[in-house]
Amino acid sequence: MKIKVKRIKEILGFGVLHVCMLCVLMILAVIVYDIVSKGSGVISWDFLTKPPVDGMTKGGIFPAILGTFFVTLMTAVLAVPLGMGCAIYLNEYARDDGLTRFIRLSIRNLSGVPSIVFGLFGVALFVDACHFGTSILSAGATLGLMTLPLTITASEEALKTVPRSYREGALALGATKWQAIRYNVLPLAIPGILTGMILGLSRAAGETAPILFTGAAFFLPDVPNSILSQFMALPYHLYIMSTQHHNIALVRPIAYGTALVLIVLVFLMNLVAVIIRYRLRKKGNAHG
Repeated sequence: MKIKVKRIKEILGFGVLHVCMLCVLMILAVIVYDIVSKGSGVISWDFLTKPPVDGMTKGGIFPAILGTFFVTLMTAVLAVPLGMGCAIYLNEYARDDGLTRFIRLSIRNLSGVPSIVFGLFGVALFVDACHFGTSILSAGATLGLMTLPLTITASEEALKTVPRSYREGALALGATKWQAIRYNVLPLAIPGILTGMILGLSRAAGETAPILFTGAAFFLPDVPNSILSQFMALPYHLYIMSTQHHNIALVRPIAYGTALVLIVLVFLMNLVAVIIRYRLRKKGNAHG
Protein backbone atom coordinates (compact mmCIF):
# COMPACT_ATOMS: atom_id res chain seq x y z
CA MET A 1 0.00 0.00 0.00
CA LYS A 2 2.79 2.40 0.91
CA ILE A 3 4.53 1.64 -2.38
CA LYS A 4 1.35 2.47 -4.34
CA VAL A 5 0.94 5.78 -2.47
CA LYS A 6 4.55 6.72 -3.17
CA ARG A 7 4.06 5.78 -6.83
CA ILE A 8 0.94 7.97 -7.07
CA LYS A 9 2.75 10.88 -5.44
CA GLU A 10 5.63 10.45 -7.86
CA ILE A 11 3.30 10.44 -10.87
CA LEU A 12 1.46 13.53 -9.60
CA GLY A 13 4.74 15.31 -8.90
CA PHE A 14 6.10 14.62 -12.39
CA GLY A 15 2.74 15.61 -13.85
CA VAL A 16 2.87 19.01 -12.14
CA LEU A 17 6.42 19.54 -13.38
CA HIS A 18 5.41 18.62 -16.94
CA VAL A 19 2.45 21.03 -16.81
CA CYS A 20 4.73 23.84 -15.59
CA MET A 21 7.22 23.08 -18.35
CA LEU A 22 4.49 23.09 -21.01
CA CYS A 23 3.13 26.42 -19.72
CA VAL A 24 6.55 28.02 -19.96
CA LEU A 25 7.13 26.59 -23.44
CA MET A 26 3.72 27.78 -24.63
CA ILE A 27 4.35 31.32 -23.37
CA LEU A 28 7.77 31.31 -25.00
CA ALA A 29 6.31 29.98 -28.25
CA VAL A 30 3.67 32.74 -28.32
CA ILE A 31 6.29 35.46 -27.75
CA VAL A 32 8.67 34.06 -30.36
CA TYR A 33 5.86 33.57 -32.89
CA ASP A 34 4.67 37.16 -32.39
CA ILE A 35 8.16 38.58 -32.92
CA VAL A 36 9.00 36.34 -35.88
CA SER A 37 5.66 36.88 -37.65
CA LYS A 38 5.80 40.66 -37.30
CA GLY A 39 9.55 41.13 -37.70
CA SER A 40 10.51 38.74 -40.49
CA GLY A 41 8.83 40.93 -43.11
CA VAL A 42 11.39 43.74 -42.71
CA ILE A 43 14.47 41.48 -42.60
CA SER A 44 16.50 41.94 -45.77
CA TRP A 45 20.09 42.46 -46.84
CA ASP A 46 19.60 46.22 -46.87
CA PHE A 47 18.05 46.12 -43.39
CA LEU A 48 21.13 44.33 -42.05
CA THR A 49 23.80 46.30 -43.92
CA LYS A 50 22.58 49.91 -44.16
CA PRO A 51 22.23 52.71 -41.58
CA PRO A 52 18.86 54.19 -40.63
CA VAL A 53 17.64 57.19 -42.65
CA ASP A 54 14.73 59.66 -42.61
CA GLY A 55 14.54 59.93 -38.85
CA MET A 56 15.03 56.15 -38.44
CA THR A 57 11.78 55.48 -40.30
CA LYS A 58 13.64 53.78 -43.16
CA GLY A 59 16.96 52.10 -43.79
CA GLY A 60 18.59 49.44 -41.68
CA ILE A 61 20.26 48.71 -38.36
CA PHE A 62 23.85 48.05 -39.39
CA PRO A 63 25.40 50.61 -36.97
CA ALA A 64 23.40 49.06 -34.11
CA ILE A 65 24.59 45.55 -35.01
CA LEU A 66 28.20 46.73 -35.24
CA GLY A 67 27.95 48.71 -32.01
CA THR A 68 26.54 45.67 -30.18
CA PHE A 69 29.42 43.58 -31.49
CA PHE A 70 32.05 46.13 -30.40
CA VAL A 71 30.67 46.63 -26.89
CA THR A 72 30.27 42.86 -26.39
CA LEU A 73 33.86 42.34 -27.54
CA MET A 74 35.03 45.03 -25.10
CA THR A 75 33.05 43.33 -22.34
CA ALA A 76 34.76 40.02 -23.11
CA VAL A 77 38.23 41.57 -23.14
CA LEU A 78 37.68 43.16 -19.73
CA ALA A 79 35.58 40.50 -17.95
CA VAL A 80 36.89 37.13 -19.14
CA PRO A 81 40.53 37.29 -17.92
CA LEU A 82 39.55 38.96 -14.64
CA GLY A 83 36.72 36.51 -14.01
CA MET A 84 38.91 33.47 -14.71
CA GLY A 85 41.69 34.82 -12.51
CA CYS A 86 39.32 35.47 -9.60
CA ALA A 87 37.80 32.00 -9.90
CA ILE A 88 41.19 30.29 -10.01
CA TYR A 89 42.35 32.22 -6.96
CA LEU A 90 39.20 31.55 -4.92
CA ASN A 91 39.05 27.85 -5.74
CA GLU A 92 42.74 26.94 -5.87
CA TYR A 93 44.71 29.38 -3.74
CA ALA A 94 42.45 31.13 -1.21
CA ARG A 95 42.06 29.64 2.26
CA ASP A 96 38.62 28.39 3.22
CA ASP A 97 38.13 30.96 5.95
CA GLY A 98 35.62 33.65 6.82
CA LEU A 99 37.10 36.21 4.46
CA THR A 100 36.88 33.88 1.46
CA ARG A 101 33.30 32.95 2.32
CA PHE A 102 32.44 36.64 2.64
CA ILE A 103 33.95 37.33 -0.80
CA ARG A 104 31.92 34.50 -2.33
CA LEU A 105 28.77 35.77 -0.65
CA SER A 106 29.44 39.27 -1.98
CA ILE A 107 29.90 37.90 -5.51
CA ARG A 108 26.58 36.02 -5.28
CA ASN A 109 24.84 39.17 -4.03
CA LEU A 110 26.25 41.20 -6.92
CA SER A 111 24.52 38.81 -9.32
CA GLY A 112 21.18 40.08 -8.03
CA VAL A 113 21.93 43.80 -8.34
CA PRO A 114 19.63 45.46 -10.95
CA SER A 115 21.39 46.37 -14.18
CA ILE A 116 20.37 50.02 -13.86
CA VAL A 117 22.49 50.23 -10.70
CA PHE A 118 25.51 49.04 -12.66
CA GLY A 119 24.68 51.68 -15.28
CA LEU A 120 24.69 54.49 -12.72
CA PHE A 121 27.89 53.14 -11.18
CA GLY A 122 29.47 53.06 -14.64
CA VAL A 123 28.57 56.71 -15.16
CA ALA A 124 30.16 57.71 -11.85
CA LEU A 125 33.31 55.61 -12.27
CA PHE A 126 34.12 55.29 -15.97
CA VAL A 127 32.38 58.27 -17.57
CA ASP A 128 33.13 60.90 -14.89
CA ALA A 129 35.94 59.71 -12.61
CA CYS A 130 38.06 57.98 -15.28
CA HIS A 131 37.13 60.56 -17.96
CA PHE A 132 36.36 57.91 -20.59
CA GLY A 133 33.22 59.82 -21.55
CA THR A 134 30.18 58.17 -23.07
CA SER A 135 31.94 55.57 -25.17
CA ILE A 136 32.38 51.92 -26.08
CA LEU A 137 35.05 51.65 -23.38
CA SER A 138 32.76 52.97 -20.63
CA ALA A 139 29.84 50.79 -21.72
CA GLY A 140 32.04 47.70 -22.12
CA ALA A 141 33.62 48.21 -18.70
CA THR A 142 30.20 48.64 -17.10
CA LEU A 143 28.87 45.48 -18.76
CA GLY A 144 32.09 43.72 -17.78
CA LEU A 145 31.46 44.53 -14.12
CA MET A 146 27.88 43.35 -14.47
CA THR A 147 28.90 39.98 -15.97
CA LEU A 148 31.81 39.38 -13.56
CA PRO A 149 29.70 37.67 -10.85
CA LEU A 150 28.27 35.19 -13.36
CA THR A 151 31.69 34.61 -14.93
CA ILE A 152 33.40 34.04 -11.57
CA THR A 153 30.65 31.75 -10.30
CA ALA A 154 30.51 29.66 -13.48
CA SER A 155 34.31 29.35 -13.61
CA GLU A 156 34.59 28.38 -9.95
CA GLU A 157 31.84 25.76 -10.26
CA ALA A 158 33.60 24.31 -13.32
CA LEU A 159 36.87 24.12 -11.39
CA LYS A 160 35.13 22.33 -8.52
CA THR A 161 33.98 19.54 -10.86
CA VAL A 162 37.60 18.48 -11.46
CA PRO A 163 38.50 15.73 -8.94
CA ARG A 164 41.08 16.62 -6.29
CA SER A 165 43.13 13.58 -7.33
CA TYR A 166 44.14 15.33 -10.56
CA ARG A 167 45.84 18.04 -8.54
CA GLU A 168 47.37 15.66 -6.00
CA GLY A 169 48.74 13.37 -8.71
CA ALA A 170 50.51 16.24 -10.47
CA LEU A 171 51.95 17.55 -7.20
CA ALA A 172 53.18 14.07 -6.28
CA LEU A 173 55.11 13.94 -9.56
CA GLY A 174 56.94 17.17 -8.72
CA ALA A 175 54.81 19.71 -10.59
CA THR A 176 54.24 23.14 -9.10
CA LYS A 177 50.76 24.13 -8.04
CA TRP A 178 50.33 26.37 -11.11
CA GLN A 179 51.54 23.59 -13.43
CA ALA A 180 49.00 21.23 -11.89
CA ILE A 181 46.24 23.80 -12.45
CA ARG A 182 47.42 24.76 -15.92
CA TYR A 183 47.86 21.26 -17.37
CA ASN A 184 45.58 19.04 -15.28
CA VAL A 185 42.70 21.18 -14.03
CA LEU A 186 42.00 23.87 -16.61
CA PRO A 187 41.70 21.54 -19.64
CA LEU A 188 38.90 19.66 -17.88
CA ALA A 189 37.22 22.80 -16.52
CA ILE A 190 37.41 24.86 -19.72
CA PRO A 191 34.08 23.60 -21.19
CA GLY A 192 32.13 24.79 -18.17
CA ILE A 193 34.14 28.01 -17.91
CA LEU A 194 33.59 28.95 -21.56
CA THR A 195 29.91 28.09 -21.36
CA GLY A 196 29.39 30.38 -18.37
CA MET A 197 31.36 33.17 -20.01
CA ILE A 198 29.45 33.04 -23.28
CA LEU A 199 26.13 32.94 -21.45
CA GLY A 200 27.23 36.01 -19.49
CA LEU A 201 28.24 37.81 -22.68
CA SER A 202 24.94 36.92 -24.36
CA ARG A 203 23.13 38.47 -21.41
CA ALA A 204 25.32 41.57 -21.68
CA ALA A 205 24.56 41.88 -25.40
CA GLY A 206 20.84 42.24 -24.63
CA GLU A 207 21.12 44.75 -21.78
CA THR A 208 19.82 48.29 -22.20
CA ALA A 209 20.11 49.97 -18.79
CA PRO A 210 23.92 49.73 -18.34
CA ILE A 211 24.62 51.30 -21.74
CA LEU A 212 21.81 53.86 -21.52
CA PHE A 213 24.02 56.39 -19.71
CA THR A 214 27.50 55.15 -20.59
CA GLY A 215 27.75 55.23 -24.36
CA ALA A 216 24.68 54.32 -26.41
CA ALA A 217 23.55 57.00 -28.85
CA PHE A 218 20.00 57.79 -29.93
CA PHE A 219 20.96 58.14 -33.59
CA LEU A 220 24.48 57.67 -34.92
CA PRO A 221 24.63 56.39 -38.49
CA ASP A 222 28.44 56.55 -38.63
CA VAL A 223 30.54 53.56 -37.62
CA PRO A 224 32.54 54.12 -34.38
CA ASN A 225 36.20 54.83 -35.14
CA SER A 226 37.68 54.18 -31.67
CA ILE A 227 36.83 52.71 -28.28
CA LEU A 228 36.19 56.27 -27.04
CA SER A 229 33.41 56.83 -29.57
CA GLN A 230 29.69 56.63 -28.92
CA PHE A 231 27.77 53.84 -30.61
CA MET A 232 24.34 52.55 -31.47
CA ALA A 233 23.28 49.20 -29.98
CA LEU A 234 20.45 46.80 -30.74
CA PRO A 235 18.80 46.79 -27.28
CA TYR A 236 18.88 50.58 -26.97
CA HIS A 237 17.72 51.00 -30.58
CA LEU A 238 14.81 48.67 -29.83
CA TYR A 239 13.96 50.70 -26.73
CA ILE A 240 13.95 53.94 -28.73
CA MET A 241 11.86 52.52 -31.57
CA SER A 242 9.34 51.01 -29.15
CA THR A 243 8.86 53.88 -26.69
CA GLN A 244 10.59 57.13 -27.66
CA HIS A 245 10.15 57.57 -31.42
CA HIS A 246 7.89 60.39 -32.61
CA ASN A 247 5.93 57.97 -34.84
CA ILE A 248 5.86 54.63 -33.07
CA ALA A 249 3.13 53.18 -35.28
CA LEU A 250 5.24 53.80 -38.41
CA VAL A 251 8.44 52.26 -37.06
CA ARG A 252 6.82 49.34 -35.23
CA PRO A 253 7.80 46.83 -37.98
CA ILE A 254 11.41 48.05 -37.67
CA ALA A 255 11.22 47.55 -33.91
CA TYR A 256 10.02 43.99 -34.40
CA GLY A 257 12.79 43.38 -36.94
CA THR A 258 15.36 44.73 -34.48
CA ALA A 259 13.97 42.46 -31.75
CA LEU A 260 14.19 39.47 -34.07
CA VAL A 261 17.82 40.22 -34.97
CA LEU A 262 18.70 40.62 -31.27
CA ILE A 263 17.01 37.33 -30.38
CA VAL A 264 18.85 35.54 -33.19
CA LEU A 265 22.15 37.07 -32.05
CA VAL A 266 21.64 35.93 -28.44
CA PHE A 267 20.48 32.49 -29.63
CA LEU A 268 23.60 32.09 -31.77
CA MET A 269 25.84 33.03 -28.84
CA ASN A 270 24.12 30.43 -26.67
CA LEU A 271 24.37 27.88 -29.48
CA VAL A 272 28.10 28.56 -29.73
CA ALA A 273 28.40 27.89 -25.99
CA VAL A 274 26.62 24.55 -26.36
CA ILE A 275 28.76 23.51 -29.35
CA ILE A 276 32.03 24.51 -27.66
CA ARG A 277 31.08 22.65 -24.50
CA TYR A 278 30.11 19.52 -26.44
CA ARG A 279 33.27 19.46 -28.54
CA LEU A 280 35.64 20.15 -25.65
CA ARG A 281 33.97 17.49 -23.51
CA LYS A 282 34.15 15.03 -26.39
CA LYS A 283 37.82 15.87 -26.88
CA GLY A 284 38.49 15.46 -23.16
CA ASN A 285 36.72 12.10 -23.07
CA ALA A 286 38.74 10.95 -26.09
CA HIS A 287 42.02 11.88 -24.39
CA GLY A 288 40.84 10.30 -21.15
